[in-house]
Amino acid sequence: MADSKKPSFKYAPGGKFCPKCGARMAAHEDRYSCGRCAYTEWKTAAKGQGNAKDKGA
Repeated sequence: MADSKKPSFKYAPGGKFCPKCGARMAAHEDRYSCGRCAYTEWKTAAKGQGNAKDKGA
């Protein structure tokens, strides 16, 4: 008989769910990504991109 093992990871409370397919999203350093449908949500704006107001224009 096979040993039943529990997964070695735990879900973080309040994790994000994919708005497209409803699966739990993986939390990376700079983004959340869905492994099922490849939806990606960035945590912060990319470097070098900002409003024109921020650049004094």
